[in-house]
Amino acid sequence: MKFSTRYAVAGLLAVSLIGGVSLVAGTSQAQPADTPTNPFAHDPAAVAAGQKIFNSTCTACHGVGATGGRGPALNTGSFAHGAGDYDIFQTIRSGVAGTQMPSFARLASDDVWKVVTYIKSLSGGEGGGEVLKGDPARGQALFFGAGGCTACHEMNGRGAPYASDLSDAGTKSAELIRNGVVHKLRRRFGPSPEFAKVTMKDGTSHDGFVTAQDSFAIALNVSGKFVTLNKKDVQSIDSRSAVPADNKLTDAQVDDVVAYLAGQKKRDLAEAAKITPAPVLTYARIRDAAAEPQNYPTYWGDYHGHHFSELTQIDKANVGKLQAKWAASLPGQSTLESIPVVVDGVMYVSGPPGDVYAFDAKTGLQLWHFHRKQDIVNPYQINPSNRGVAVLDGRVFFGTLDDNLIALDAHTGRELWEVRIADTMEGFTLTGAPLAVKDKIIMGSSGGEMGLRGFLDAYDPATGKRLWRFYTTPAPGEPNAGTWPGDTWKLGGGGTWLTGSFDPELNTLYWGIGNPAPSFNQYGRKGDNLYTDSVVALDPDTGKLKWYYQFTPNDSHDWDSEEDMVLADQMVDGKLKKLLLHTDRNGVFYALDRVTGQFQWAKPFVKTTWVKGWDKNGRPIVNHDTDATPEGKIVWPATGGTNFQAPSYDKDSYTLFLQTNEAQGWANSGPAVFERGKLYTARGSVAPPPGPPAKPAIKAIDTRNGDILWTTPVQVPSLSAGVMATRGGVVFVATSEGQFMALDSKTGKPLWNFRTGGRMTSSPMGYAVDGKQYVAIGAGNMLYSFALPD
Repeated sequence: MKFSTRYAVAGLLAVSLIGGVSLVAGTSQAQPADTPTNPFAHDPAAVAAGQKIFNSTCTACHGVGATGGRGPALNTGSFAHGAGDYDIFQTIRSGVAGTQMPSFARLASDDVWKVVTYIKSLSGGEGGGEVLKGDPARGQALFFGAGGCTACHEMNGRGAPYASDLSDAGTKSAELIRNGVVHKLRRRFGPSPEFAKVTMKDGTSHDGFVTAQDSFAIALNVSGKFVTLNKKDVQSIDSRSAVPADNKLTDAQVDDVVAYLAGQKKRDLAEAAKITPAPVLTYARIRDAAAEPQNYPTYWGDYHGHHFSELTQIDKANVGKLQAKWAASLPGQSTLESIPVVVDGVMYVSGPPGDVYAFDAKTGLQLWHFHRKQDIVNPYQINPSNRGVAVLDGRVFFGTLDDNLIALDAHTGRELWEVRIADTMEGFTLTGAPLAVKDKIIMGSSGGEMGLRGFLDAYDPATGKRLWRFYTTPAPGEPNAGTWPGDTWKLGGGGTWLTGSFDPELNTLYWGIGNPAPSFNQYGRKGDNLYTDSVVALDPDTGKLKWYYQFTPNDSHDWDSEEDMVLADQMVDGKLKKLLLHTDRNGVFYALDRVTGQFQWAKPFVKTTWVKGWDKNGRPIVNHDTDATPEGKIVWPATGGTNFQAPSYDKDSYTLFLQTNEAQGWANSGPAVFERGKLYTARGSVAPPPGPPAKPAIKAIDTRNGDILWTTPVQVPSLSAGVMATRGGVVFVATSEGQFMALDSKTGKPLWNFRTGGRMTSSPMGYAVDGKQYVAIGAGNMLYSFALPD
């Protein structure tokens, strides 16, 4: 049984003062109030019974006495998915995805609880009532002072990252704490932690903590920075153990430190938030991302939503030689939808919800891993995915399905703060990637199908304090409130789940707003239903609205306008204009003036029947014969002409590349019945008539007039797999069929393909390390990075 902790630092093979050496520092996961309790806790008979079940079921992997073997030791008191009895119960019952730990769902509940009781007894977890002889105040002074503990260990953000975080040390028994303080370490699973001096063949050397290594590479933490070295270039590696050889504390001092640590029950995020990690990525560098094409600093690669790589090493002539350089497994219950961020050779990426990783972007060595188990699960939760992270200064930010916005130390993966921004039992989730803008973290919310009032927030990156909130459905007395009849604005939807764009020169934030609710029944919400299916331009300092444009008024097709907002400067009528370009789910390509929001022109990029044209003010002339009805109406496009998958904009050729799907849709409404936390779509149940086969494709659009330059068909339609073009004349394409492809950007001709074996629900991205260009993509639960041969 392999467990992971809430504050997991995988790769920092850290010395644990508490009961042994551990890959991670354990913290029991907070649970809802109705969490089941162990009916056999502290029962000696249950310990004996649990041992018999363990011996016949678990020892093949975890060894007799849970001392470790093919699986990790379970007698140390540190557990990766939480140290609480119910956490361990759930891990045994459900297994651990992506590992050799299977599900024991058929084991009787009472038997599982008895195994839990036995496992907890091995580390003193079933003890209690220990009399502590020491003085906690003196122990604290020793821990942070003469005892030297913080030279290796961290406590609530203070100290060094080499050994495990001891912020929750008090969840273990006094015996385990004492054994750790005197470095009487139990058997561990995995290599011992060590420092190393690595001398290269050219005579240079690097001295630091060994973060990770394999047969071909070694990664060091050198004065807070990651250094990864290829072993073929290494002359020698002189290692020294990170475990202290002796204990210099007196017995009385040991008692004092034990007493102090016994009082530390969980990580104090109020204290951890006071820590200011060394900068990794400043706002100025994100703003000037064009000067660093080797990096990929935001979800879209830059503030302007271009999702384009200026790197040229991989081109049309050599892309056929591309090969996989490394792959990493990011296990979980959902496929990868995230786009990684790369800064100075380190890749930060979210896996399935609750997991964030840092990899060496050149070798794929894992530098750290953070796991956050949901506190609260809405039984009607949908779209269990996460699309990425934001990096600002020395912190990494991401959201969880139970609506926590979390800040991690970018150097260690340890948590600095978290703030719950909504109630997931109402249907809210956080699935999108945050955006770092100046001194703020902008975070959108999901759940527009659940009958919510959508919003967009800004937070202080150092503390998590909310600075402003913009609601996407106006309340009475606010501008445009009259576009909602009665109280329908309260349940009006309007999610903000895809990352927006930002113009630093105009100091304007552009964000797409999702569909109204109920999604398919518009009869009770007659009106435009602002600001759903719109783009809003906001002042990032205050959250105040500057302008808006609505793409689909009173939508009854479950379209939305979350899709990428591309900021481009182009000539219009002989004048250089600042434009916002947008391919909407409703099947239309738009050009707006991003200074004023004024409509410039629009043109469908797939077959579109819902709109007859646009009036002089840019308002669509809607074909109401395509509105959803109880009987049903045919409409084009179907679920979406495109969706949240990333397009790619080449500013030199004025070309937008994107994945599209031309398909017949069925607009059918049903009764609108609201129940808190459940789907509120009012979709009808009348079967749709047959239609022609869908036509999924990759298209290139001339953004000066909306003309389609070329079309390359693909086999399987997608609402999530995207594209990325490069200055080398190549367009990289992810597909639902699992093929990763490269096309000629001028013609759409296929140049290369790689069968990943996994369904792709994400978009490619590009970066470079040490002058070598890479292209990365998620497929299934694997992350791949490709480059040309060395």
